[in-house]
Amino acid sequence: MEKPVIAVVYGGNSSEYEISIKSGKFVAANIDKDRYRVFEMVLRGPSWRVTCVDGETLPDGGAEVDKNDFSVVVGGKKVLMDYVFVMIHGTPGENGLLQAYLEMLGIPSSGCSSFVSAVTFDKFSAKSYLRDAGICRLADDILLRPGDVCTAEEAVSRLGLPLFVKPTDNGSSFGVTKVKSAEDFLPAVDYAFSEGKSVLAEKFISGREIDDAVYFDGKKAVALPPVQIVPKKEYFDYEAKYEGWSEEICPAPITAEEDRKIRECSEKIYRRFGCTGLVRVDYFLADDGELYFLEMNTVPGMTAESLVPKEVRAAGIDIKDFLSVIIENTFKGGRRN
Repeated sequence: MEKPVIAVVYGGNSSEYEISIKSGKFVAANIDKDRYRVFEMVLRGPSWRVTCVDGETLPDGGAEVDKNDFSVVVGGKKVLMDYVFVMIHGTPGENGLLQAYLEMLGIPSSGCSSFVSAVTFDKFSAKSYLRDAGICRLADDILLRPGDVCTAEEAVSRLGLPLFVKPTDNGSSFGVTKVKSAEDFLPAVDYAFSEGKSVLAEKFISGREIDDAVYFDGKKAVALPPVQIVPKKEYFDYEAKYEGWSEEICPAPITAEEDRKIRECSEKIYRRFGCTGLVRVDYFLADDGELYFLEMNTVPGMTAESLVPKEVRAAGIDIKDFLSVIIENTFKGGRRN
């Protein structure tokens, strides 16, 4: 019996392109080759190409994907993708666009549905979805669409200083500014708009950043050991995440009660959104002990330096086995005909 064909899709059209490449290659390298064939696929604008098959790089820049049925011709043979492991951070892999395309073709994928992906990708929408759930706290905020007017005085009056300004629809901390003075507010808004279609100004919460991955194990949502982020800079920006400017402690140095509370909240949030596959929930554990939801990542980073692999190791799970669990519990089917 032929092995199912897994397309590990990475790249995309956002500032997170390079990180997505690293995540995709890490996942592709760690998928169980005894159980699956692995086709690495790079998406960039209209170009969708399979560049590597079962660890072997294809010549001439790879083979173009037929978007009509998500197939590729390799070695003179047409190959249909049976399943997609989505590793595109940002658009089109994390905002629901790729998921909607795959749903139309009936191809299962590793993460959340197009609807859940779209809702969680927008930070304001995600917070709104949780606002009346009573699961955890939400920082006060102001949403800005293009053309909206919010003066620095209004923002400071409502949110205080310092405050954060960020795109609602981007990741890896691109476009984020910690605003310490009123005169820095409008430049921060302009910077955020350069990375996203809408902007969120958010009240600063004094505390520790705690991130927690959740996955479906076949029976229930399971939260992994939380990780604490200790940035060497003022906050967890791109350099802190990917260039060594932070210390990531896993398991997080928190009390047993805090650990229980965070994991319980993560599992409730997973169910509240109707998530599938693997997600990561980011929080602030405030100095007063309150837990604040920060954002949801439906395609969390999976580089060798990323948080989720550290949490998987802390849970005592082999990464290959973990990826197999994700695939098997979102595949739910056989080969395409």
